Amino acid sequence: MSKPKLVMVGNGMAGVRTLEELLKISPDHYDITVFGAEPHPNYNRILLSPVLAGEMTVQDIILNDHSWYADNNIKLHTGKTVSRIDRLKRKVIAEDGTEESYDRLLLATGSTPFMLPVPGNQLPGVISYRDIKDTDEMIEAAKLYQHAVVIGGGLLGLEAANGLKLRGMDVTVVHAAGWLLERQLDETAGKMLQKSLEDRGLKFLLDKMTEALIAGESGRVAAVRFKDGMQIPADLVVMAVGIRPNTALAESAGIYCNRGIVVNDTLQTYDPKIYAVGECVAHRGVAYGLVAPLFEQGKVAANHLANFGIGRYTGSVTSTKLKVTGIDLFSAGDFTGSSDTEEIVLNDAMGGVYKKLVIKDNKLVGGVLYGDTADGPWYFQMLRDGQDIHEIRDHLMFGQSHVGDVGHQGHSKAAAMADSAEVCGCNGITKGTIVKAIKEKGLFTLDDIKKHTKASSSCGSCANLCEQILSATIGGAYTPAASNRKPVCGCTDHSHQEVRDTIRQQHLIKIADIMHFMEWKTPDGCDKCRPALNYYLISTWPKEARDDPRSRYINERAHANIQKDGTFSVVPRMWGGLTTSAELRRIADVAEKYQVPTIKVTGGQRIDLLGIKKEDLISVWKDLDMPSGHAYGKSIRTVKTCVGMEHCRFGTQLAMNMGVKLEKMLFDMYAPHKVKLAVSGCPRNCAEAGIKDVGVIGVDSGYELYVGGNGGIKTEVAQFFVKVKNDEEVMEYAGAFLQLYREEGFYLERTCHYLERVGLDHTKSKVVEDDDNRKALYARLLAELKDAKDPWAERVAGVAKQEYEMLSV
Repeated sequence: MSKPKLVMVGNGMAGVRTLEELLKISPDHYDITVFGAEPHPNYNRILLSPVLAGEMTVQDIILNDHSWYADNNIKLHTGKTVSRIDRLKRKVIAEDGTEESYDRLLLATGSTPFMLPVPGNQLPGVISYRDIKDTDEMIEAAKLYQHAVVIGGGLLGLEAANGLKLRGMDVTVVHAAGWLLERQLDETAGKMLQKSLEDRGLKFLLDKMTEALIAGESGRVAAVRFKDGMQIPADLVVMAVGIRPNTALAESAGIYCNRGIVVNDTLQTYDPKIYAVGECVAHRGVAYGLVAPLFEQGKVAANHLANFGIGRYTGSVTSTKLKVTGIDLFSAGDFTGSSDTEEIVLNDAMGGVYKKLVIKDNKLVGGVLYGDTADGPWYFQMLRDGQDIHEIRDHLMFGQSHVGDVGHQGHSKAAAMADSAEVCGCNGITKGTIVKAIKEKGLFTLDDIKKHTKASSSCGSCANLCEQILSATIGGAYTPAASNRKPVCGCTDHSHQEVRDTIRQQHLIKIADIMHFMEWKTPDGCDKCRPALNYYLISTWPKEARDDPRSRYINERAHANIQKDGTFSVVPRMWGGLTTSAELRRIADVAEKYQVPTIKVTGGQRIDLLGIKKEDLISVWKDLDMPSGHAYGKSIRTVKTCVGMEHCRFGTQLAMNMGVKLEKMLFDMYAPHKVKLAVSGCPRNCAEAGIKDVGVIGVDSGYELYVGGNGGIKTEVAQFFVKVKNDEEVMEYAGAFLQLYREEGFYLERTCHYLERVGLDHTKSKVVEDDDNRKALYARLLAELKDAKDPWAERVAGVAKQEYEMLSV
C-alpha cells in the first residue's frame, strides 16, 4: 500500500524542524518531498552574522546536509521556487515546470525583507540581509569598497554593521527612530548601546529618513540622501528595515491570508489539507520572527500531520537576547511599562550596566538588561510562569544567585565562564564542549544538549546552567518552556500537570489506560515516564490503583541501594535516630555473618551496611528483623533529631519524642521525591532542621515549622511556614503540607522546587489559612498510611527467592 504524500514548500529552519519532529513520532507515515528556493540544504539563518564577521563558514552553519534528506528518504528540490498550487488537483508546480502531487501540503515560505520604496533601491550594491547570497555579496563588497551604510538599527541591522566593520569597512547605521533597537530596548539602554558601539568604530545617524539612493558614474550606488538634505557616501547599502510574511504563493492559491497565512491552533490553514509554519504564518493575529516560537509551531504541526491530534499551539511569549561586539542585551515582555505598573531600576552608566524590571500585581511583566544579562533566562521563566514575586521583591534586582538557586549549580555568569569550566559534574562535560555542540549540530533545546553531550542527563542539577549557555550562544532563538508545560519525557508532548489532571478527570487507574487515552508515542513508555505515571496513579487513587513493580527503579525493586561495584547498601530504620542494644547486636551479627566490608553512620542518623551481595539481601533482612529505612525510595527517608529536652540543658521541647511520632506517622509514605525531616529541641538547631523538607524547631511556646529546605548539590534554606503550640499541631500542619506536596508535586520534584513553582503563599493558603482544607489534607494522609506495613518484611516472609529475583531484575 502506497504512503500518503507530504510536500513542503520552503526549506528553512521552521519547516525542516517540523519534518524532524514528524520523523521522530511517525517516521514511515509519508513520502516526503521538499522544495527549497535556495541552492543550499537547510542551514542556521541565525548564524549568518558570524559568517559575515569571518568567525564561521557557510559549511559550519548547515543544519541538515544532503545526506540527511537521503537517509530519511526525502526528495529534495533545491534552487526551485514553487510558483503555483493547484488545490483541486492537489499538486504544486515550480517555475521550471517541476510538479509534485500531495495529500498534505506544508507551507513554510518564511518571510521576505522589506525594501524601502525610495528612488535607487534597485541599484547594484543595494541589498537586503536575509540569506547566504546576501552574506556572500557583503563579503565580496568588503574586499572592494570602503563605505557601507546600513539602513535600520534593529537586530539584523546591527549584526550586519558589526560584521562589515570587522571586514574593514567604514560603516554608518541609519535609523528612523530616536534610539537603537527601540522594539527591544528602552531609551536609556538604547543610548548606552549606541555609545558602546561608537567606541568600537561604528557611526550612527538617528531620526533620519532616507529620501533616495544616488548612483555613481559606474551605475553602482554611491551615496544616500536624506529628507533633510544631508548626503553621505555609500558603496554598499544594506536594507535591514524589517520583514514581511511571504504569503504570495498562498494568496495566489486562494488561501486566506491576513498579515500572514492565517492558521488555527493546530497550524491548519482554511484548507484542511494545507498546514503552515514559520514566519509566513499569522496565528491569532500575530506573526513571529524569532526561532523559538516557530519551533513550537513545528512540533504541533508534526503532531497533527502524524494524526495524533493532541497538540495545540496557543501563542508564545518572546524574549530578545543579542550579543553585539561583546555587549550583552536582553529584553522580554512589557519593558516600557504604563501607569498601572511599577519599575525597579539599576543604572550604572560608568560600569556599563543597566537593568529595569517592570512589575504589575506582584508579577514580573517585562524587563530590560544591558551589560549583565546572566539573569535574563531566570527573569523570563518567571515572566512566562506568572510567578508571584512579592516575597523576593527586595532582592529581585540582584539576581537568582542572590535569591537562591536550588539544584541549579553555578548559576552565576554563564557567558563569562571559561570554555574549560566544568558544567556537568556527573558526566565531566565542560562549557566548551556544550558550546561546540550547539554551534556545530544546530542545537536549540535542553533536550538536544542532553542527547548530544550528555550534560544534564544524569542528576539534572546543571539543567539551568545548560539553558543559560544555550541562551548566551544562540540568543533569541532560545526560549525556555513554561514550567507547567514541559513534557514528562520524549514519549509524550503532555506535561506533568496535564497527566495529573487527566488521571483525575478521566478516573484512570492503570498505566496502560493513561498511555492509551493520552496517545503515548511509545507502546510501553520509558524509564522516565513509567515511574512518574505509577506515582501519579497511586497518589491520586490510593485505594484503587495498584503499585507496578516494573515501574520502580532498581533500588526500589531490590529494596536496597545499588553501589558502583554491583553490591548493595542496606539501611534499617531507627525511629528518630534512636536504637537499642538489641538492634545494635543484630546489626553487628549480620555484619559478621555476611562479611559486610563497610559499616557507616549516615547523615540521617542511621547505620548503613555497605557491600552486601544481591543474593544475600533476603537473608540479611530476615536476620536484622528491623523495618526498612527506605534509604533508596522516593518516600520518607529519615526524621533526624537532637537529644532535646529529654537530656539537653538547653532543650525547650522533647525533640526525640516528636521525631519518633513524625517518623512513625509517615512510615512508608510514597512521595514525588525523597523527603527528609528534622526536629531540633531548641533554636540552636543541632538537628539541622533549617535544610530539611520539613524542619521543626522547638521554642519556649511550642514549635516553629519550616518547609522546602534542601541539603543537596546546592543548599537551600527552608522557609518559615507556621508557628504551632504542641505536638498534635506539628503533626497536623506538617502532615497536611506533605499531603499537598504529594497531591500537587511533579515526579522527581523536591519540595523546594515544588515551592519555587507554586509559591509559598499557595501552600500557606491551603494549609495555614484554610482550617477545613488542612484538616482534610491531614485526614487523607492518615487514611492512606493507616495500614502502612513494611513491604519488604512481608516479601521476606512470604516470597520465594526466585520470585524476588524476578522482581528485582
